[in-house]
Order: sequence, then C-alpha cells, then structure tokens
Amino acid sequence: MQKIVNGYSDIRIGVLGSHSALEIMDGAKDEGISTIVFCQKGRDTPYKRFSRIADEIIVLNKFKDMLSAKHQTIMRDTNTIIVPHRALTAYLGYKPIENSLKVPIFGNRALFQAEERSHRKNQYYLLEKARIKHPKLFKNPKKINKLAIVKVQEKKRKLERAFFTVSSYSDYTRKVETKIKQGLVSKTDVNTASIEEMVIGTYLNFNYFYTPISDNVDFIGIERRLQTNINDFNAIPAAQQLEINVKLQNIEVGHTPASIRESLLEKVISMGDKFVKAVKKEYPPGIIGPFSLQSVITRDLDIVVYDVSLRVPGNPIVATTSPYTKYQYGQTFGIGRRIAMEIKKAHDEERLDEIVT
Repeated sequence: MQKIVNGYSDIRIGVLGSHSALEIMDGAKDEGISTIVFCQKGRDTPYKRFSRIADEIIVLNKFKDMLSAKHQTIMRDTNTIIVPHRALTAYLGYKPIENSLKVPIFGNRALFQAEERSHRKNQYYLLEKARIKHPKLFKNPKKINKLAIVKVQEKKRKLERAFFTVSSYSDYTRKVETKIKQGLVSKTDVNTASIEEMVIGTYLNFNYFYTPISDNVDFIGIERRLQTNINDFNAIPAAQQLEINVKLQNIEVGHTPASIRESLLEKVISMGDKFVKAVKKEYPPGIIGPFSLQSVITRDLDIVVYDVSLRVPGNPIVATTSPYTKYQYGQTFGIGRRIAMEIKKAHDEERLDEIVT
C-alpha cells in the first residue's frame, strides 16, 4: 500500500456510501480534495441530492461489490485513498479489508477488529494497557450481582447490537430465552456477548485525532447519541412507564452536541494521550486518524470508558458545534475536515506512506 500511494500523482478520497460518508466528503471538499463514493442501489439518494460533495458516484448492487478487481483498479488509477468507517467494516468484513482490499486505507487496518469484544486484543485489552477505567466485566453470567448490560449483536441486522439490562443470573437467563424466541439474537452470539457493569452517570463521547505525522493528539469535540426508542421512553414519567408494555431498543439514530466543564479537560486530554501511546505499542504503527472514547462521568467525576471507536465515529454534529477545534485551530470543524487536512499535509510533505496501510 505504501508503494502504491507513493506512486500517486494526486489524491482523491474514497468512501462507502453509509455511516459517515457525507461528513468525510464534505471535509475533503473544504480542503479542495476530490471525492468518490460507492453506494448500494436504493441507498444513493443523499449522495445525489447533496451533489456538491461527491465528484463521482458509483452505484453497486451490493456494497461488497466495492471489492471487485474492476473497482479496485478504478480507485488505484485515480489516486484514491479510502477513509474507513463502521459501515465499511460491517459490509465488507474485517478479513477482506485486511487481505483483499488492495487500495491504500487512511487508517491502521489491522486495528479495526479490536472494536469487537470477542477479539483477543480487544478494546478492553487496550484500555487496560492504557490504564483507562472501563466497566467491570462479568465473564460468567452466574456472577452478575448488580445492574449490568448485555452487549450482543442482533441476529438479522449485523450493524446493530441488541443491548439489554439485567440485574441477576435469573434475570439474565429469562431475558436471553425471550430474545432468542423472538428471533432478536442467536444463541451463538449470546455465548460470545459481553456483560458489563451498568455505570450510572452522564454519557459523553470524546472524539480525538492522531496520526504518525501529528504533533499532538487533537481533541476534536464531544457529542451524545440519540437512540430509539429508549431516549423518548425515558422522558415519560416513571408512573406512566410502568403502565406501558413496549420493547425497548437503543439503536443509534442521531447525535446531539455537548461540552464539558473546563476543569475536567485535563482528564479528557490525558485519556486520549494515554490511549494513543498504548495502541502504538500493541498495534504498530498505532492510531491513524480519528477515534472515540465513549464514556460515562460518574458522580465522583471519574471517567469510565464503555466503548471505543477505532475509525470515523459517525458524529457529524461535531463539525458545527465543537469549540475545541476553534481553541486550537481558530475555526470550528469536525472529523471529516481534520482527516482531509492530514491527508493534504502528508501529500504536500511527501509522507503519504506514513498514514496509510
């Protein structure tokens, strides 16, 4: 990949048309970089409607067709660098991305699997190496002795996770049996699910950026997730909640901006620095690009990280609301533009081979 990218005469940013593609392409256009998006038939309307940001749109029958030799040749011949997000890993798969996608990726493609809790050197492992707090894990459901959350993949929608809370082993077995009967989860996925202590506090997602050519770990901004249907259900008074028999889900459907009190910024910035340092040792060359530490701030003002994103996190709201990039760069922008800035810098300094794998 380094040899390929060193032969590029110019640069173009390529994305799969889902998740964060609009944000990535918008940032590229802000920096004067051309773009290409690979869409699945029936899901291409946003990219055609927001025509300013997509220089070329290729519509595929299935997202996996992006892996074809024809499309890979098109990307290499047009100096394309792929920017990864969650949908890329979900629809193409980790092994094809690692072994079959012969186009330079802005990111450490060996690191993406660490997001999966079933992976050996997973996000828990990295948080422990970085000495960053994460929720207590119940490896044996019989040990559940407090409110916990079961994180299991949905049976039909592989992009979604069917999270549910439990308070004891009997509660766990009852809910698991019900969800298997309903077809929401499979027994196989339940057996590999993680069970975490439910940490109570304020949920904030801290977003960072770093590459081997960066001077520092950038703190990009904060957002919170909007989820259906649990967000609006929680807004109903408790007495009415008890009268409603409804299946709750926490599928992410949007984002809302947030900030943090200034006295806590020391902890937030330090957390990003420690995580980058740990990943560099465990997955050389380490972090390349954006990452997110999805966290809970407890009543004691401790920060507990309950999830890690090791690619574009998917939070376009930060691009227009973050004061932190303005503090550092004098302008407000999000992950998409920060990626484009770094790729442009690497191209100008002839260092593209240091930020792709």
